[in-house]
Amino acid sequence: MLSIIVAKAQNNIIGKDNKLLWHIPEDLKRFKDITTGHTIIMGRKTFESLGRVLPNRKHIVFTQNSDFKVNDENVKIVHSMLEIQEYIENKEENFVIGGAMIYNLLMPYVNKMYITEIHKDFEGDTVFPKINLDIWKEVSREKGEDIEQNDLEYDFVVYERKNK
Repeated sequence: MLSIIVAKAQNNIIGKDNKLLWHIPEDLKRFKDITTGHTIIMGRKTFESLGRVLPNRKHIVFTQNSDFKVNDENVKIVHSMLEIQEYIENKEENFVIGGAMIYNLLMPYVNKMYITEIHKDFEGDTVFPKINLDIWKEVSREKGEDIEQNDLEYDFVVYERKNK
């Protein structure tokens, strides 16, 4: 089963120059709490932006670059949707963590989304797909702590796919 986890601005921006545009410690803690012990699926640029292999998670890195290698037993490089199929069909929850191309590619196979909705527009070059409420239903919403120094308000929202 695939789930998405992402933090996005209200204009759907999720990053710029392969970096996040905000620092929300509560969101980073939530990401760690939700994904620890699971498989995380990402594109090569997202993997590189992490700066390291995250502990207690299996990393699946989707890339078209056949020369891309990572020497770590917790990292598997894949080059096709066929290699992702087992994670789509698996009963365990596997998390798609970005970037935009991977979110767009795998969105049709996702059953659940954990989204940090930041109530502010940002300028960026990476955009999360628009959430179609004909397909998705909001199942929970929790207000995040305000971060006064960044003047950010945000909610932790969980969506589930309707009729799947």
